[in-house]
Amino acid sequence: MFNSLKYPIIQAPMAGGVSTVDLALAVSQNGGLGFLAAGYKTPEVIEKEILECNASGLPFGVNLFVPQNDTVDEALYLYKLRLEEDFQIKLTIQEPHDDFWAEKLELVMKYKVPYVSFTFGCPSKEIIEQLKKNSSHVIVTVTNLSEAKIAENNGADAICLQGVEAGGHRATFQNVNEDSHVPLMNLINTIHKEIQIPIIAAGGIINGKDIHLALSAGTEAVQLGTAFLCTEESGANFIYKKALQSDQFSETALTRAFTGRLARGLKNDFMSKYESLAPAIYPAVHTLTQPIRAKALREKNPHAMSLWASTRFKEVKQGTVKDVFEQLIKELNLCQS
Repeated sequence: MFNSLKYPIIQAPMAGGVSTVDLALAVSQNGGLGFLAAGYKTPEVIEKEILECNASGLPFGVNLFVPQNDTVDEALYLYKLRLEEDFQIKLTIQEPHDDFWAEKLELVMKYKVPYVSFTFGCPSKEIIEQLKKNSSHVIVTVTNLSEAKIAENNGADAICLQGVEAGGHRATFQNVNEDSHVPLMNLINTIHKEIQIPIIAAGGIINGKDIHLALSAGTEAVQLGTAFLCTEESGANFIYKKALQSDQFSETALTRAFTGRLARGLKNDFMSKYESLAPAIYPAVHTLTQPIRAKALREKNPHAMSLWASTRFKEVKQGTVKDVFEQLIKELNLCQS
């Protein structure tokens, strides 16, 4: 499935503006597989990005969020009141939305996107079959064995197996607290024995040694996100990049405070203060807190921003994607020699 790639290295599709066309193409130009993140974008925006990637002639992928709208209840209204009081800002609770699911599926079909991945659930057998017949490779992001089996049974070409170390949102099919938070290598060792389709390892992979260990454990490729956050091609804003490279933050944590779904990021004041108050209601909490995060960016305040990052964020490198790739391959070759 990844034989056409020079290196089995995939750039994680990081929604919210981080995964730019420049980032995706730079990764593919250097022998990996770049990904666009369709989540939160309008069909018009992602279509423009797909066209730019198609024009390059390079392999690339598009990631879609499987629709999930948790039921709004009183807890969300109470959270809204508390945030409005603390930040002195008017917030709104938006109507449920499927993130233009049908329109985005139509786009990846129309342009025969080479790789299509899914997060927050597994599409139906019918959808996966349509994509495969349309020449797309289908990848489903999973966090445990039961999700992996669903993806395999529904016809996915591969799974992206996400360990608890991963930055950003947990890709669980259901927005519930997990029974356990399993490290990536433990997951690989368990799931590799149980399913037949290829595994992409994701979560806390930051250097060539990590890549070597994951590939040696039986995976066919690895997916890196945090490793590319501070590259010149990344769309992460300057406050975000500065926070990752400073000594201001010492650890990451999982939180629902910003979006209502568990996600790993730099542990800041907002997370510490509101984690116990945030309801498990996605994406309503995400849209609710957007004005707060936007204001924090304007005020250059990293303590009210969602700064998604893996547990290995302190090892992140600056420079171009080419610089990062050269270092990764150098380290990988040393491990394999």
